[in-house]
Parts: sequence; C-alpha cells; structure tokens
Amino acid sequence: MALAAFGARPDGGVDRQTLTQAEIEARAELVRWGRALGLKPFTDAGANLFLRWDGVEPDLPPVLAGSHIDSQPTGGKFDGAYGVLAALEAVQAMQTAGLHPRRSIEIVAWTNEEGSRFAPGMTGSELFTGVKTLDQIADLSDGDGVRLGDALAAVLAADTDVPRRPFGRSVAAFVEPHIEQGPVLEREGIPVGIVSGIQGTRRYRVRVTGEAAHAGTAERHERRDALMAAVRMVAAADRAAMDPPDTKLTVGLFQVTPNAPSVVPSEVFFSIDLRHPENAVVDRLDAAIRQIVEAERGPCQVVLNQIQHASSLSFAPEIRASLSRAAAALGIAHRDIYSAAGHDARPLHYACPTGMIFVPCRDGISHNPAEWAEPSDLTAGAKVLADALFALADAP
Repeated sequence: MALAAFGARPDGGVDRQTLTQAEIEARAELVRWGRALGLKPFTDAGANLFLRWDGVEPDLPPVLAGSHIDSQPTGGKFDGAYGVLAALEAVQAMQTAGLHPRRSIEIVAWTNEEGSRFAPGMTGSELFTGVKTLDQIADLSDGDGVRLGDALAAVLAADTDVPRRPFGRSVAAFVEPHIEQGPVLEREGIPVGIVSGIQGTRRYRVRVTGEAAHAGTAERHERRDALMAAVRMVAAADRAAMDPPDTKLTVGLFQVTPNAPSVVPSEVFFSIDLRHPENAVVDRLDAAIRQIVEAERGPCQVVLNQIQHASSLSFAPEIRASLSRAAAALGIAHRDIYSAAGHDARPLHYACPTGMIFVPCRDGISHNPAEWAEPSDLTAGAKVLADALFALADAP
C-alpha cells in the first residue's frame, strides 16, 4: 500500500510507468527501506535496481529474487510490486530469525517489464542477461517522442549514492514471486502456485498505408482505404487463431489516421499479440498472420514488424522442487501452474536456474485498478519464498 502511493490513481489503481518521476520516487523509497535493513543498493546501465545482503561467503554468485515496480497506465497495486516487496520481506525475516546464508541475496526491481511506455517490455532483464544491448534499445521512443536512452539517463541521474555495476554478472539462481493474473488458484482455493513454465509469444506492429480521400466523392472501387484493409486483416487473423481454442490473439492497439468522420483513412497502425503454450502452434500462426496481411491489403501497402519472439519454456526442475519442498514443509497448499503471461523470469531462465511463485488474485483481474490479492495469500507466498530462498542461498 505504501509503494502504491507513488503513481496513485484516483480510482485506487496505479499509474507508475517505467522511467517516470513516479518510478524514480518509488525507487528512492525502496532504497530507503533496503538501507534500513543494512542492504547495499546498486544499479546498472539499464537502471535495474538491486538491494544486496552480503552472504557469509560474498564472493559466491548471489541468489536473486524480485520482479518489477513499473505498471500499466491503468494498473493495480500488486503486479510486479508484490515480487519485489516479498523478496524484501523474506530477507528481513531471515535477519529477524538470526539466519545468515552462505551466498549473498540480491532483491531486484527490473526496468520496464510492462512495456507500456517503451515497447516491448522486459528491457532491464534482457539487458542484464545479454539478450539485448543498450545500442539496440536506446533509440526506442515513447508516445511523446522521449528516447529510452534519455529516460534511462534521467533515472540514473536521480539516484542518490547508488553505485553502478556492469551487466553480465554470474547468478546462482533467480526466483520471481507474482500474482497469478488468472483465476485458477482462487477458484481452487489454493494459496500458492509453483510455476512450471511460460507460454510462447510473438508480438507484432502492423502499419497499413492507403490514401486519404473525401468520404462523399471518392468511389469505393477507387479508394485505398487503410482502415478497411486493416479490419480485414484483424478479422482473418482472429479466425485463424480459433484453432486450437486455447490460442490467445489480441489486438490491443489500433490507431487510425486522420481519424476524421468524413475522410477515408490514409493509415492504420495496430498491434498483434499472439500466445500459445506449444511452440509449433505459435510458429504456424505466425506464418498465417504474415500471409493474411499480404492477402488482405488490397490496394494499400502494409509493413509487418515483429517486435518480440519468445518460445515456450519450462523452469528449472531444481528450483521448482525447492519451492515445492518449502510449501510442503510449511503445510501450505500448493499446485503446479503454467504462466500464460510473460515475466522477467523468462530471460533469466536462460542465464541461471529460475523459478516463479504465484499467489491468487481476485477474479484473475490484473492490469486494472480493481486488481486485488488477499493478505493471507500474499503472506503464504512470502513464507514459501523466504524458506526456499534461504535454502538456495545457503546451498554449497
């Protein structure tokens, strides 16, 4: 609730988009909370924020835990933020219990997981793991034309006495706690989900270019109507994605130019978000979408740009087993669950043993001011995290 004050919306939600003043202020608060526990803050060129608790053998690769604190423009209090604060609570619990693990533990808040301001998301975790470089992302811009590189520089300049470390550090393991953002755990009355993997996704931006014309005088057969072409593309893609029925296809961004009632649209820019657990399904529909945009463009021009491709994955068995053991020892009901949404744990999976903990959220609602998680479930997830995190950090 305290973190939600940074970027608070009148409707109870949170608008704390990445690399904004609201996030700068939230970062400073996290640093204050960390320093109060004796944790050492540091960052990197991607503005990822770390709070380090030195282990008994600090030269060993650390164990990381956390998530992100940026939100959607109409976000809730728990998405991402829970993971960072649960990790902070886990370290505080170890300190209170007089436990000190061999390895250092680093609480992390990754930069731009959401991708709401700068698309695509997961910028910080992909920079950290080497999936992308600063040169590749620096010139991305938001809706107001602000460069991502400039926004990163502004956030780093606002940090007070927070040293910077290079990318590419060795990591022993990463655990990301998160609300489920789906209805399964709540429906079954189970407080903790051990995430088995993340489904594959492809994201696209499509630009259809036609020609503006007078709505009353331009003959239909002579028009280069970008909107009609885009509508045909979206409808055909929607039909293609009906098989198999668990495919997720979303067109969440749709911009029409000039967007005037009496003018034939000259340009349409829209997004496509495609997801499915089976890589073969995603690959097949990718080919279908590429064929559809060409087949349905008519006299218009079309450019399809794939901005992200992530394969389905299964998390490390040893991390999943450690989380399950912790839950069982605590007597906390748990089950395996698959993640339909992407998370920073995806790029970390390819860099170190990685796992995730889910807790229920009311009605599965997320990316919404109505997003809610019960304190008892948040506590259960934090308990499992604390015990598993200590076991991982104290292991040989």
